[in-house]
Amino acid sequence: MERRIGKIEHDSDDEAYEVLDLTEYARRHNWWSRVFGRNSGPVTEKYSVATQLVMGGVSGWCAGFLFQKVGKLAATAVGGGFLLLQIASHSGYVQVDWKRVEKDVNRAKRKIKKQANQAAPEINNLIEESTEFIKQNIVVSSGFVGGFLLGLAS
Repeated sequence: MERRIGKIEHDSDDEAYEVLDLTEYARRHNWWSRVFGRNSGPVTEKYSVATQLVMGGVSGWCAGFLFQKVGKLAATAVGGGFLLLQIASHSGYVQVDWKRVEKDVNRAKRKIKKQANQAAPEINNLIEESTEFIKQNIVVSSGFVGGFLLGLAS
């Protein structure tokens, strides 16, 4: 199944919008291939164990640190928004139609589930490629996991 970038008409409005297929973009513009070459194979062939651990650890720490900061920010934004909505609703500034909210959430859940089922082969392919990469580069992967956990802790 091939997906392409194109114009799609929205169901309820007459607005056209562009849909970008990020999976196709990622296949064409693989950052890992740019850094280590097209058929780079395992990183263990090019770098010493210490270098691999440092590369994995530093990149893992950066990812963990960013994950922690973005997670806290997102949790604060969602929680604060919900709290403000509750206060405004209780004070009478806003009246929320909770049945409509529930209906919209259920519709969105069904749509996401349908799209997830359609994307299952692509996800399985990504999991297989990731597993193979981890097996081939166990030292870098171990360093990344350790660095990620340290980044979360800081």
